[in-house]
Amino acid sequence: MIRLLYLGYRIYSFIFRPKTLGVRIMLIQNGQVLLVRQTYMAGWFMPGGGVKRGETLEEAARREAREEIGAEMAELRLLGAYTHFGEHKSDHNALFLCTDFTFSGKQDQEIAELRFFPLDALPEGLIPGHRRRLEEYRAGIDIPQFGEW
Repeated sequence: MIRLLYLGYRIYSFIFRPKTLGVRIMLIQNGQVLLVRQTYMAGWFMPGGGVKRGETLEEAARREAREEIGAEMAELRLLGAYTHFGEHKSDHNALFLCTDFTFSGKQDQEIAELRFFPLDALPEGLIPGHRRRLEEYRAGIDIPQFGEW
């Protein structure tokens, strides 16, 4: 059912070319990053999702982490805002970093799998924009405050 809804959204995006605003969270502990695989799209992702009307970026990040993987996060650090023009839309994401979190592992129905990966052994199938940000973090490179995802 979720795959069918996603297909409908892709058709909608092709016709109407929407502007989207979302959040992604880089959840890192002990040199490992927590990544998710979704039921309706191939690949590994940092948790995240869309910002709802009347919601701040931080509120959206906390809600998405709680809903997708059951994570409760302490301090969040905003790393930047990034843009992606794929899939017929203008997609804007705020990227947050959290190194102090707990999680129940209770995952949403849209999450097929969640797993920790060492930063020096990121998985095949990691979406390129996510890989770039994680490699920049691992290398100690100042992640730009804005740019292309």
